[in-house]
Amino acid sequence: MAYRVIVLFAFLTGLLLAIGFALGGIIGMIIALVFAVVINFTSYWYSSGIIVRMYHAKPTENKELLDMIKKLSNNASIPVPELYVVPTDLPNAFATGRNQKKSIVCLTEGLLLLTNDEIEAVMAHEIAHVKNHDMLISVVAATIGGAISFLAQIGYLSLFYRDRGEGSILPLILMVIFAPLAALIVRMAISRSREYIADRVGSNISGKPDDLASALVKINDIARHKPMRGSAATSHLFIINPFKEDWFTGLFSTHPPVARRVKILRKMTHKGMPDWSQPDLA
Repeated sequence: MAYRVIVLFAFLTGLLLAIGFALGGIIGMIIALVFAVVINFTSYWYSSGIIVRMYHAKPTENKELLDMIKKLSNNASIPVPELYVVPTDLPNAFATGRNQKKSIVCLTEGLLLLTNDEIEAVMAHEIAHVKNHDMLISVVAATIGGAISFLAQIGYLSLFYRDRGEGSILPLILMVIFAPLAALIVRMAISRSREYIADRVGSNISGKPDDLASALVKINDIARHKPMRGSAATSHLFIINPFKEDWFTGLFSTHPPVARRVKILRKMTHKGMPDWSQPDLA
């Protein structure tokens, strides 16, 4: 995990430096380097808090939910994460935090309209992300990826304000096109494989793969008809991408196809689930 985080920091920092050079040459690259240092520091220490505040999530005192997450955490043999609720009627969930001891699981109010078994299965999926140490690399990608997209937008606007005598604008055009695309590909590569693993491990933790499959179908159907408002740079954090997709962004989806995830989970149901009296099954 440490190696993956270092590689991600280095790759996205390189993109920031390239954007700075395209915008302002050596001076621009120096400014981007300072910006990258600040962003990297902030991403490591404060990104989870930024994500939580971004979606106005608040700690919950719902005893049933707290008992549920405690049971699932014990099954997974990890410290109990803090549990937050996001004030939106759209069902979804995500996990964030630097490590297992500083982890947060966020559920939306809309998720609480699902059955208790479905809610527990979704929470177990997020617990699996915590157990697998997925959260840090995800929030780093969200924070730095969002910064790259923001700088790329500045570059795009600067295309309209450059004098014709300022030299070639080809590097700037390439940066505007490929920088956000590269950040998106990084997020995609991180998320797709981890979601399959979290589905499997989460189903072992809860013993309810069929309920997770059912929840995924419901969450996906609602998300497609009523997308959530928020930063697309955080889409990979959620169990299902809650934001609107068009034909282009669909090509670079940060989540594997729901139908394939459901098919795999249904197979797990037919094969039977592990006995939690046995150790090390997560």
